[in-house]
Amino acid sequence: MSANVINVLFLCTGNSARSILAEALLNHWGRGQFKGYSAGSFPKGAVHPLALELLAQMHLPTAGLSSKSWDEFSRPGAPTMDFIFTVCDNAAGEVCPVWPGHPMTAHWGLPDPAAAVGNAAERMLAFREAFRILETRIRYFLTFQFKVLAREELQRNIEAAGKLAARVQ
Repeated sequence: MSANVINVLFLCTGNSARSILAEALLNHWGRGQFKGYSAGSFPKGAVHPLALELLAQMHLPTAGLSSKSWDEFSRPGAPTMDFIFTVCDNAAGEVCPVWPGHPMTAHWGLPDPAAAVGNAAERMLAFREAFRILETRIRYFLTFQFKVLAREELQRNIEAAGKLAARVQ
């Protein structure tokens, strides 16, 4: 891990909703000690409008958020990632690029709010639920003692974080 900022990449297939929300949340809660990025294996090319609307409602910045390919982060000169989290089941099963620096990885899958059906309120509720789950996982992740934990224990912790905030019925 870098001495100053811990870089985290959130991956999804379309990079339009979950990974975008996670990027914004980590950049907010990481308070300059963490830098969040997002990308997709087959990016949609645009951030989902409800993701942008929700982030604005939550007073989180949306400037600079974009739907982009994960290839941008496997090229020379790209930021070296310390952690990579897949947030959708498709990206977890895909063959990922070889990441410089051998970052730690974990699957943090959750339902795709962009696939929600129903009226506007029901679709926004799906985005709010994804936001809540990601916020819980990210805030837990930020409590880890990164400089103290052995790599194996840190790996167990990041995997456990991906199981937090399962949908409550």
